[in-house]
Amino acid sequence: MSRITQNQEAGSSFVRSMLAGHSALGIAFAALILLVCFSGTVAVFHEELRRWEEPAAPLVTNADDIVIQRTLDHIVAKAREDQALHEVTLRLPRAELPRLSAEYHDHDSGKEAHWYADTDGNLTRPQVEGWTEFMRRHHYSFHGGTWGIYLVGISGVALLSLVMSGIISHPRIFRDAFALRLGGSRRLQEADIHNRLSVWGLPFHIAISLSGAFLGLAGLVTLVLAYAAYNGDTQKAILAVLGPQATEDERPAPIPAVAPMLAQMWERAPDARPVFLHIDHVGTAGQMAMIAAHDPHQLAYTDRYRFDAAGKLIWVGGYDKGTVGMQTLAAMQPLHFGSFGGLPVKLAYGVLGIAICLVTSTGITIWLARRRDRGKPAPHWERVWAAIFWGQPIAFTVSALTALAAGWPPIPVFWASTLAVLALAALRWEAAQLSFRLRLVTALLLVLLAVSHGLRWQGAGDPMMWWIDGALLLAAGAIGLTLAWQWKGGTALAQTGRA
Repeated sequence: MSRITQNQEAGSSFVRSMLAGHSALGIAFAALILLVCFSGTVAVFHEELRRWEEPAAPLVTNADDIVIQRTLDHIVAKAREDQALHEVTLRLPRAELPRLSAEYHDHDSGKEAHWYADTDGNLTRPQVEGWTEFMRRHHYSFHGGTWGIYLVGISGVALLSLVMSGIISHPRIFRDAFALRLGGSRRLQEADIHNRLSVWGLPFHIAISLSGAFLGLAGLVTLVLAYAAYNGDTQKAILAVLGPQATEDERPAPIPAVAPMLAQMWERAPDARPVFLHIDHVGTAGQMAMIAAHDPHQLAYTDRYRFDAAGKLIWVGGYDKGTVGMQTLAAMQPLHFGSFGGLPVKLAYGVLGIAICLVTSTGITIWLARRRDRGKPAPHWERVWAAIFWGQPIAFTVSALTALAAGWPPIPVFWASTLAVLALAALRWEAAQLSFRLRLVTALLLVLLAVSHGLRWQGAGDPMMWWIDGALLLAAGAIGLTLAWQWKGGTALAQTGRA
């Protein structure tokens, strides 16, 4: 046997091994990756969805130092009245979220309150920590605390591994970047869709999986940093990233004024726009204030400026112009959520996020079709995958409907809806029939959500509500087109088990 032939066989064997590993990893993590990627696609628009959820809140496009000071004074007064003055936070208006909000929280008693303020800094209405916040935290940690954050991080590692192994195990993947064999063999059709979406969105897939893994496993990264650079002192490692913290000095002290702190910040960063103001241990000698500000010329979402009890600037995070490590750390969140470049970037992230969900779905569909072609069909798992895939939009929509209409807590509603849809896989329907009915339910729920929301808030002043309601109707229409196409295809398509 020639050396060339031996090398070819070795190369083929390596590719087969990589493909087998790619398939096994995909099967093991497909459901988790789908949950994370679908919720992440929705979470990209969390600012727009917050406006949609509370369209009657005051629109505030700008807040100068006088308005910020008034808002601070009002929320401090509220906290004192509630005997919960420990830490206060002001979230300042931005183009993506033209709201001015203030909140307080007391660690000892657990008391907290969230308010919207108007253009004069007056607290006008309580802020609802409802469905949008649930959705954002769901993507961040599945509401599971530290273990949930790590689970999301692990899914990022798995996704990145799948992207890399997929490239290696398909030598012709770039050569065939525009090859689409539609209408023939189901397995070949799904493989082409899977591979084409993987190639077209490759930079996005790598960026999302890498940044997601980093953000999810940041706690472990901090531990590694502590042992590597600070002899195991985790507190010192955290302070290196977050800066000095408030101390337990309870002697009364005046709260630092807003205007001088902003002036010191602008001396360092003239183009920075404050995003939020946080004061910890308010009104004590151990208090510390922090202003987070965004420079439109930088990728980092915000840089951090910390002030002592007297309002003197004592620490700058360096996320914008500091070390390479600090700039990389600060770039991870905007890179992951698309919070740079405005709405066009968010829309691109939304489309590419849907593509990741489809890549995940077609990966499992290919495996199921391969089993069917080999005479080993798995109709139960075909139904299970259809239920998992369509159970996500159904669960999110049902939780939004019940939260907005009846104030029901979204977490139990979401998981109850997910399990209810999954239970339908036990019925003896064909997978395609189950998929058809779940898509129909999804489309009807989206229409119901958009119409009911529009009727309830038709007098509200934020136009974002109409854009979101229109997007919900558009999504329902797109799903309706797939239903019409399948209905036209008749029973032949009904045997495919498409998710």
